[in-house]
This record gives sequence, C-alpha cells and structure tokens, in this order.
Amino acid sequence: MPAGATAKWLAIVGIGEDGLDGIGAAARQAIGEADLVFGGARHLELAATAIRGEPRPWPVPFDTTMADVVAARGRNVCVLASGDPFCHGVGTTLARHVDRAEFSAYPAPSAFSLAAARLGWALQETETISLHGRPIHLIRPLLQDGARILALTSNGRSPAEIADLLASSGFGSSRFHILEALGGPAEAVSTLRADALGTQIFADLNVVAIEASGDDRAKTIPLAVAIPDALFEHDGQITKREIRAVTLSSLAPRRGELLWDIGAGSGSIAISWMLAHPSLHAVAIEAEAERAARIRRNARSLGVPGLDIVEGHAPEALAGLPQPDAVFVGGGGSRDGVMAITMERLRAGGRLVANAVTLEMEAVLLDLYARHGGELSRITVSRAAPVGGKSGWRPAMPVTQWTWSKP
Repeated sequence: MPAGATAKWLAIVGIGEDGLDGIGAAARQAIGEADLVFGGARHLELAATAIRGEPRPWPVPFDTTMADVVAARGRNVCVLASGDPFCHGVGTTLARHVDRAEFSAYPAPSAFSLAAARLGWALQETETISLHGRPIHLIRPLLQDGARILALTSNGRSPAEIADLLASSGFGSSRFHILEALGGPAEAVSTLRADALGTQIFADLNVVAIEASGDDRAKTIPLAVAIPDALFEHDGQITKREIRAVTLSSLAPRRGELLWDIGAGSGSIAISWMLAHPSLHAVAIEAEAERAARIRRNARSLGVPGLDIVEGHAPEALAGLPQPDAVFVGGGGSRDGVMAITMERLRAGGRLVANAVTLEMEAVLLDLYARHGGELSRITVSRAAPVGGKSGWRPAMPVTQWTWSKP
C-alpha cells in the first residue's frame, strides 16, 4: 500500500427486498468477510445466509454519531443499508464520520429508482423527497399542476396522511400511487385519486407517487421569490409582496445560510427565505403570542415546518441563538440595543437588512447609514383603486430600507 494511504476497513452495502439475489458478487463477499455486520433487523435477516461474522443490529434510538461503527475502525466491518445508502440512507451519515478513503460502497437501486422504473417515469424530471420521520407538510411546495413527485414515507399510515393533505390543499384529484415492498416477493402497486384513499393502511415499506392535479381551490405555492400576500394568514402586519421581493433580493440568500427575522409579524420573510432553497434555515423572533402562533401555522401550511420560532422581545430574545448569516429587522428595531446587538452577532460577511415605515425607525436607519455606510433606499408602491366612479393610484406607506454587509 502506498505511503500515506488509508486501508479500507468499512464496506457499505445496499440491499433491497430481494435480498442477496439482488446484490453483486463483490457486495456478497464484503458481507461474508466482515468481522462485524451492522444493520437494521430486516437487513440482517435478508443477508443472514452470507454473514459469517457477528451481526450487530442498530441501537434504538438510532445513533447518528455512528459511535459503534467508528469504534471498530481497523477491523473488517460491513454496514447494510436499504437500497442506495447515499440516497437518504445511512451512507450519508457514515460519510460524516468516516473518510471516503476508508470505505467501499456497493449501492443497490434506490426506492426512487425502483418506483420510477415501475411507473415508467423519467427520474430526472421527477421531484423526490423523503418524508421518513419528517413532517409531511414538506411536500407542499412541490404541489404544482403537472408535477410528478416520489416521496419516501414513515409507515403504512403515511399514504393516507399525505392524501388527506393533498385533498385539503385542493389537489384531491391527483393520481396517487402507493408502491409497497418494491423489489420483493410482496411487491404491490395501488392507484387511485388522492381524495379516494380514505384511511387505508399499507405495508410499512412504501413509496408514494403523485401526479399532481389541482382544482380551482388549489393552494399552489408559486415558484417566485415573493409569493402572494393572500397565501399568508396575517393581521395586516406583513411585509407586502413587492417590498418582500426587494427585501429578499437585498438579503441575498446563499446555500446553507441562517436568517434571523426580527419582529417577524406573519413570518413572511422567514418563510420566503426558507422556500428559496431546502438548505436554508431561519429563526423568526416575535414578541406577541398570537402572532407567533400565526407564524407557526403559516410555516406549516406553506411547507416549511422546520422554521424555528422564538417568542419574545429583541434584544433579550436573541440570547443563545446561533450566529446568523443574514438578519432582517422588520419590527422592534428602534428598541434600545436591538440594532447594535444584531450587528455585533452577525457573521463576518453577513447581510443586515432593516425596513422602516415609522419616522422613529427611519431616524435610526439614517443614523446607522451615516456611521456605518451601506445602502439606503426608499421604496414606494402604488396600487390602482376606485376614485369616485373612476380609478386612480393609491400609494402605500413608503418603506425606507437600509442594507449593510459586515466587514
């Protein structure tokens, strides 16, 4: 072995419902040569006749640090996983703790690949999502007329829960496929309308496939930087769509970043930030309990249930929060210490955007602009409205926006 090279002590083997019949000779050899074989009880049973070493079922609850596997470094170890270990599988977890030079991988077809093959769908033109152990509302942004969606589920009750969500969102007429135990002797495919599924229970190993079709009640979330105000539940405390579009452009979200939305109101900025890309995260800080509850409902109904909501006044409510990459101040910015602490906590290179509609907050922004630079803008929007028997322009309150990047 060349100097500096790392021995491959770990084999990651994907196995399907067809068991050993569905894997290659190299994967079978890796199982047979291992001193320790880790996997779920089902995986260990499927590979039982090839295992010569000690089978090790995963602990309950599952250990995401993979401590037992890592502790066996240097021994001959095999890990069994469902299908493709690197498609929402244990392979991605292992790769966070084991260098790629230390393992060999033998993937089997993923559940997505098998489902697409059964349905004749082009996988590259199909939306895929894992709802396994995750909120089903994550599927909401994918519900677009004509979309094809493949979703991994948690258990046999999940298809009915997903179908109910579709029906309540105006997508009950969608063609709905439930593919059970793909690749195994008990494989079955059921097809019906989402609103006809009722409370049926299926095998725990299933994939849901959706051909989305909305009716005139469909609550489609547009593929836009700023979605319509009407999709948000609010009490008037909302950054309006046109202002929101400019604000999100100024915040300039980048993959994997965290936003603080201070004085979140309806949560429209934080929710729009998270809708921009699945890797983005946000914390909404709101002092009023009723508004905080409303933000939670909006986040759930608009498909970003992972939005963190902190109830309390800034700056006190900011204590202990993870350092942000971007901050939006939509309310409460004139309170003592809010802007100073926000600027201090912001990550170097991060962006701060603050909007003002009151003279008091505008004075704060003018002072910050004078002392720290950045960009200062005045945004005005007018909408057509009745004027007597005719129409005219009715201006909304102008918004002063300060944008600053931390050196």
